[in-house]
Amino acid sequence: MSEPVQGKTKSNKSASESAEADNAAGNASDNAAGKAIDKAKAEAALPVLGIVGMLRWAWTQLTSMRTALFLLLLLAVAAVPGSLFPQRPANPSIVTQYISDHPDYGKLLDSVQLYDVYSSAWFSAIYILLFISLIGCVTPRAIAHYKAMRSQPPRTPKRLSRLPEYGTLVLPADAGIPASKAISDAAAVLKKRGYRVEVRDVDAAMPSLGAERGFLKEVGNLVFHASLIGVLVSVAVGGLFGYSGQRILVEGDTFVNTLVGYDQFSPGTNFQSSWLQPYSIQLNKFDVKFDRESSAHFGQPIDFTADVTTKDTPDAPAKKQVLKVNDPVSLGDTSIYLTGNGYAPVVTVRDGAGNVAMQGPVVAKLQGDNYYSSVVIKVPDAKPDQLGFAGFFLPTAMVTDKGVAYSGDPELFNPQLNLNSYYGDLGLNKGAPQNVFELDVAKLTPLNGRGMAEKAIALAPGGTYTLPNGKGSITFDGVKKYVGVDIHHNPGQATALVFALLAVAGLILSLYLNRRRVWVRTGTHDDGRTMVEYGLLARGEDHRLAGEAAAIRELLQREWLLHTDQSTDTVSSSTSKDQ
Repeated sequence: MSEPVQGKTKSNKSASESAEADNAAGNASDNAAGKAIDKAKAEAALPVLGIVGMLRWAWTQLTSMRTALFLLLLLAVAAVPGSLFPQRPANPSIVTQYISDHPDYGKLLDSVQLYDVYSSAWFSAIYILLFISLIGCVTPRAIAHYKAMRSQPPRTPKRLSRLPEYGTLVLPADAGIPASKAISDAAAVLKKRGYRVEVRDVDAAMPSLGAERGFLKEVGNLVFHASLIGVLVSVAVGGLFGYSGQRILVEGDTFVNTLVGYDQFSPGTNFQSSWLQPYSIQLNKFDVKFDRESSAHFGQPIDFTADVTTKDTPDAPAKKQVLKVNDPVSLGDTSIYLTGNGYAPVVTVRDGAGNVAMQGPVVAKLQGDNYYSSVVIKVPDAKPDQLGFAGFFLPTAMVTDKGVAYSGDPELFNPQLNLNSYYGDLGLNKGAPQNVFELDVAKLTPLNGRGMAEKAIALAPGGTYTLPNGKGSITFDGVKKYVGVDIHHNPGQATALVFALLAVAGLILSLYLNRRRVWVRTGTHDDGRTMVEYGLLARGEDHRLAGEAAAIRELLQREWLLHTDQSTDTVSSSTSKDQ
């Protein structure tokens, strides 16, 4: 019993040793292979992108259509703060007041240029990147499309039946139309339909043709994107070289287009004052029509008409023109818009010595219904003390049961000027800018007002009030009307309109036209019949391709005088892809 056991033990020991040897050999092979791979990796020269490659990659990413769309969306989002926060070019004083009212974050917003969004560095960066991206998108596409227009249609497919739209026609033997004649007729039909046609293998047994049309679709697409570039350029030109301003004109006043003539002026980034066109505009008369029929809107203004006299240059003849809301007056490249109106009481202020210290109309700022308006009069030339007046003007003065004055109608049925007077230093000699519609009375001494012996001044036209303490007098001479005008000079406005219209036209072309290809092959049957097969293929989605196939089939039938019933009997009229 022991011998077999010994034999078995030896056998197992031999197998174990063999397995260990195999494992050792395998491990050695794996180690050798691993070292070989590591050596190959170490010796391999990995490609290096480099500066040129990095620039090429960045340019490819920037000029992709996806990037252009993203930048366009980003530009729209970046413009939002311009409507949320006051803008310094429009009204610097409002921005200053906003920062003062919000000391916790007002200066922080100013540091990131949120008060001048459209001229900020980050907005300009998006604008310029979008401009470059569009150019990078349009240029290669335009070159590729030009080459495609000059190239011939693709070769005729071997199996036209695989095309989305396919059909066949059979010309009877007695028609006497050989294959070469049939292919020529088909070419003529397609040319009349606007296809660019190339006939192939005319002398062969089975001539064919390739036709293509719809190149205007890509042209429209290119025009659309190129027009967007044009709009961007036009807007940039307007921002760089244009200007805008505001001016209040009282009846009889004349505005001359100089810097000192503006109440507020906002020049473009690169605008020079020497570029101002020397035109002038005079307000002769201003009329407001009020609603007198509707009970719900009684007394509300419904029409504004300003009669003006304009001159393009100082030596040019005067022209009578009418300025209305949404109907501006144009002087060269400058448009003048009617934006506001009101009343301007005419007053004469005499100082303590009896001299006229101020005389003329004072613009009353609209504050409430029925042209209730606030009035501020500053008289820095009065002697011995400067004078100031603050109050309100009522076109039709009425008084409530509690003695409160108000305006009962916007027309001048009972005009009244109500003022409080002050004397002292107005602060105008310090050179600090002041709002003409506000009077700081903190450092002034009142002469009359509520709670004082001298009550508030209430003057009708022609009335005079003598100020206390021999400070002078004020006379209400009458009332004139005034208008507020916005003046805009935008050299890129006309071109922006042209490019916008071109963009719409290009978009319409790209949406309603389709790129299509047609192939026709003819051949002669043994019995003398001419076999015609055709197929159509669209580039992209084209839901009208089936209609185009039916139209071409009908034109070919007319060309060869095939009756519908006859062709149905002898023609394979299937238009499915399975045939």
